[in-house]
Amino acid sequence: MSKNQFKIRLEIAKKKLLKKDNGNKNHNSSPLGSAFKLSTELISAVAVGTIIGFILDNTFGTKPWLILIFFFVGVIAGITNVIRSAKNMQK
Repeated sequence: MSKNQFKIRLEIAKKKLLKKDNGNKNHNSSPLGSAFKLSTELISAVAVGTIIGFILDNTFGTKPWLILIFFFVGVIAGITNVIRSAKNMQK
C-alpha cells in the first residue's frame, strides 16, 4: 500500500470517528428526563424489594420482618443504581 492510499484511508477513518462522536452528543437527554430516570430507578428498586418481602412474609408467616428487611435492601439497591446512573450521565 502506498503512502497516498494510506493517507486517504486514514482521513476516511478520522471522518467516520468524528461523525460517531457528533452523533452521540446529539442524544443527550433533558434534565427533566434525567431526573425522571433516576427517580424511577430508586422507586422501582424499593417497590420490588417490598413486594418480595411481602410475598415471603405471607409464605412463611413472619410479618413484618421480611418486608422490613427487603424494604431496606431495596433502598440500598436503589441508591446504588442512582449513584451508578449519575456517574454514567457525567461521562
